[in-house]
Amino acid sequence: HHDHEHHHEDECCHHDHEHHEHHHEGECCHHDHEHHEHHHEGECCCHGHHGHDHHHHHADEVFVSYGAETANRFDKQALEKALAALTDEQTYGTVLRAKGIVACTCGRWLHFDYVPGEPDVREGAAAIIGRLCIIGANLNKEALQALFNVTLK
Repeated sequence: HHDHEHHHEDECCHHDHEHHEHHHEGECCHHDHEHHEHHHEGECCCHGHHGHDHHHHHADEVFVSYGAETANRFDKQALEKALAALTDEQTYGTVLRAKGIVACTCGRWLHFDYVPGEPDVREGAAAIIGRLCIIGANLNKEALQALFNVTLK
């Protein structure tokens, strides 16, 4: 007879044997501690580890990331204009990075990258659905949604 705990409901990569946690290399990014770890359904990596020193937590407090999937088609010139508009910090906040792949009105796919003052739009490989991501500080989610005609999450 041995003690064995089972975890369910999408709690990723847990193997608990005899009341201690055992993780193999490459499995998630949980850390072994002497105390009980509590995970919520669907929660996986690096959330809620208060009191532990992780290098990325400082950025989490400053930067925001919004993403969207969209079936919308974009005109190349209109997309370039929208990306150029991201320099307007009063309207959109401080956008540090944006990237995505969206369907073009021309029938092909547009890949785009943005860093402040440098929008780059080019044709690229096809995707199943358009995706975009915007990273910055003090972002105005509503204004960004209106600019790209998407619902950001």
